[in-house]
Amino acid sequence: MTGGSRGIGRAVAAALTSAGAQVVVLGRDQGTLEAVVAAGEAHGLAVADVADRAALHAAIARAAVPIDLLVANAGSAVSKPFGRTDEADFAAMLGVNLMGVVQAIQAVLPGMTERGFCRIVAVASTAGLRGYPYVSAYCAAKHAVVGLVRALALETARTGVTVNAVCPGFTDTDLVTNSLERIVGKTGRTHAEALAELTKANPQGRLVQPSEVADAVLWLCGAGAASVTGQAIAIAGGEI
Repeated sequence: MTGGSRGIGRAVAAALTSAGAQVVVLGRDQGTLEAVVAAGEAHGLAVADVADRAALHAAIARAAVPIDLLVANAGSAVSKPFGRTDEADFAAMLGVNLMGVVQAIQAVLPGMTERGFCRIVAVASTAGLRGYPYVSAYCAAKHAVVGLVRALALETARTGVTVNAVCPGFTDTDLVTNSLERIVGKTGRTHAEALAELTKANPQGRLVQPSEVADAVLWLCGAGAASVTGQAIAIAGGEI
């Protein structure tokens, strides 16, 4: 489980652990990872930056067990007008949001295809299915993740490995909390007004809960979803 120390990642780790999986969480912050393990929501941890291929592969290798489930959740967002979004911003968004997924999959896929029942789930975003203003680099990276999932699902279709993406809308996580704070700071709106701006695209008029995303991931990881591959499932209250 990459990006497993908070938000959606932590909720998914807890759901998989409760279902009987032996979960190892990866992230960049030792302290928050240890908190997940201490809470009984995962069984082990490894510290690695998914954008660092060598460090990521080494962290996954330290698990020292066959990996049957990979949830690639690590990600970050940069918010700027396109005219101020430079090459470094695009490189950063592609490095974490796309190449972090690519490199994690490359580390585990050979063993998965040998065993014949394995699951890969990328946590993308509705930003991988539609556009949003002021996050062009993030949208580009998340669209790329969805394309990767659709292509790789065809390559692995007869191996017993399924490859899917879940695409949450604005979710009640630290990432969205930080976005709300930026909106309040830059525009002078109240917190309630900023929250209304973020949730207006969701017909249910609310933030998605991390547990709702976790439930979808849990289903995709089960035997009953064996015929589901190459999908990008929106969890967004009808937005998509």
